Amino acid sequence: MASRRAFLRWRILVPAGILVALLACPARAGERMTAEMLWRLGRLEGGALSPDGSRVAYGVRRYDLARNSGLSELRVADRNGDNDRVIAANLKGLGSVQWVVRAEGLRLFYIAVPGDVEGAVPQAYMVDADRGSPVAVTRIESGIANLKVSPTGTHLAFTVDVKMDPTASELHADLPLADARIIDGLLYRHWNAWHDYAYSHLHVAPLNADGTAGPAVDSMAGLRADCPVPPFGGEEQFAWSPDGREIAATWKLVNNPAESTDTGIFLMGIDRPSDRRCITPGMPGYDNDPVYSPDGRWIAFHSMERAGFEADRNRIMLYDRASGALRELTEGLDRTAHGSLWSADSRSVFFTSEHVGTTQIFEIALERPDARQVTRGWFDWRLCGVDPSGGLLAARQNMIRPEELASVSGADGSAADVTHVNDTIYAGLELPKIEERWVRASDGRMIHNWVILPPDFDASRTWPMLTYCQGGPQGQIGQWFSYRWNFHLMAAKGYVVLAVNRRGLPGFGQEWNDAISGDWGGQAMRDILASTDEMLAQSYIDRKRVAAVGASYGGYTVYWLMGNHADRFACMIAHCGVFNLESMYGSTEELFFPNFDLGGPYYAGGGVQEDYDRFSPHRFVGRWRTPLLVIHGEKDFRVPVTQGMEAFTAAQVQGVPSRFLYFPNEGHWVSSPQNSVLWQRVFFDWLDRHCR
Repeated sequence: MASRRAFLRWRILVPAGILVALLACPARAGERMTAEMLWRLGRLEGGALSPDGSRVAYGVRRYDLARNSGLSELRVADRNGDNDRVIAANLKGLGSVQWVVRAEGLRLFYIAVPGDVEGAVPQAYMVDADRGSPVAVTRIESGIANLKVSPTGTHLAFTVDVKMDPTASELHADLPLADARIIDGLLYRHWNAWHDYAYSHLHVAPLNADGTAGPAVDSMAGLRADCPVPPFGGEEQFAWSPDGREIAATWKLVNNPAESTDTGIFLMGIDRPSDRRCITPGMPGYDNDPVYSPDGRWIAFHSMERAGFEADRNRIMLYDRASGALRELTEGLDRTAHGSLWSADSRSVFFTSEHVGTTQIFEIALERPDARQVTRGWFDWRLCGVDPSGGLLAARQNMIRPEELASVSGADGSAADVTHVNDTIYAGLELPKIEERWVRASDGRMIHNWVILPPDFDASRTWPMLTYCQGGPQGQIGQWFSYRWNFHLMAAKGYVVLAVNRRGLPGFGQEWNDAISGDWGGQAMRDILASTDEMLAQSYIDRKRVAAVGASYGGYTVYWLMGNHADRFACMIAHCGVFNLESMYGSTEELFFPNFDLGGPYYAGGGVQEDYDRFSPHRFVGRWRTPLLVIHGEKDFRVPVTQGMEAFTAAQVQGVPSRFLYFPNEGHWVSSPQNSVLWQRVFFDWLDRHCR
């Protein structure tokens, strides 16, 4: 990036007409995106390719804002999008959709919660996609999650929560109404939930000829460990061998889970599930997502080398099942890998990676040291499947439109639409435009920026602007479509949006990504201010109507800017932001994160305390003058709600115009439909009050 000669580089994105619509109310001609319309959009769920590559199964979830809830439907279509039809509807939950070849023919398996059964819990279902009705496969009292059927069609693997720890009232049976927790270790709460005394265990059950499951065996019996690893792990964290005799699974088995990212890959035969063998000994970082090669020779998995660093480069490792040898497939490749899938001939691996403000699909061959970029364009791609001829099924999205499935050529990356969930709505919408921009940083490096312009943008007028501050702190501003931080909606409301891929964000090399660690209030902030200043120099930006907004580390950024922005901003909005680094350390849960990114606890000595003092926003509250909206959820345990309360108190005591939007039943994100619309209304009310 530093070698770019042009000080600025612009490109215009013509919004892609990826797609189209079923069961959705069309927008009126000239209509713009609204907060309510975000909840009219159908939301793609999953995407599964049939073994011969001819058909696609996927889910669509639709919400009823008045009822504050949603329902899903399972659909099947030909690979070209024809013959799209509903297989199962009225589902409160849907997941783990997969095609399986059985003796009686091709079948679809999935997990669902029927919407018409009171008290129903998630169970596995099977259906002939061409005829017949879904039948229940499992009948587990507590329900199941993360279903995978063996390639032979003879066994199921799924997870079940197994209670292993006693409650306080169980320890003291004479006090059945006692309402307390007795806590002896850390990670007693995680992201948005308290530890429930149970652990997610991988179970295996035979699949009978009639399609029902036999008795399930707990493959992790006696282990106080979870598979998948919380909070974000899913079915990608375990896999069947091609012969259906072995499972590779991910779990974390350490003494200090709050301070460690040391997950491991374990192998176990279905005949002897207690005979577990770790293939990642001595590897202290995240090791996740095993997947067997179709020929059975290899297991590929993702691996981070450094202990305690959740944003390290995600390598692709290869384990030779015959020799036990382990090597890195992506050695020397300066990018991080996600969602790896084998080619049908077992000679290469497809994966996605952040790439200059987008997420693209790449392929790397076992005998070739370099990776080949498959897809192009301003999209974020997600791999769903690989067909026998090397074609791909993938989901793509951009800042203008949410995910849809596409059929992709593995050779040249050309893509054809498969699903058309939201075309009817988009047919009548006025759409924003996206521009790409490069700005020189204070140290001479070039910073990538996305600029999103209102649908009726006219450079001869002046416009209010939002500087969007990304969270993470290591999470690229790519071509994603967020249902909260929705740039389409912000532009539709008449704001120019500046989204800065500052120091610390992936997609620009590992050195750029690593630069945020130990420097939270340093160069990353100068990158944001340099990009903001360059936009303020544009004649179409009203310098008096500019706001800074962000969540998580982006909320931290807002709090830091409150005391250091030198009157650039007319107002601020911080959602679930870190305000006080010292009190944050003592109240968060994943301690490996501040231990790595901040150098350890604030009392560690050396220069650590000095960095806490330099970078903690609460040290600069004496300079606060800018109107501030604070948003926080009570169930946010990653960044506890007291961080928002401290910030709001500091603003109120100093007479700074401020408001606190508090959600008692939301966590780090706002997920309920009506709470989400309320979030948007308060968000834009605050902006309009100070920037209109």
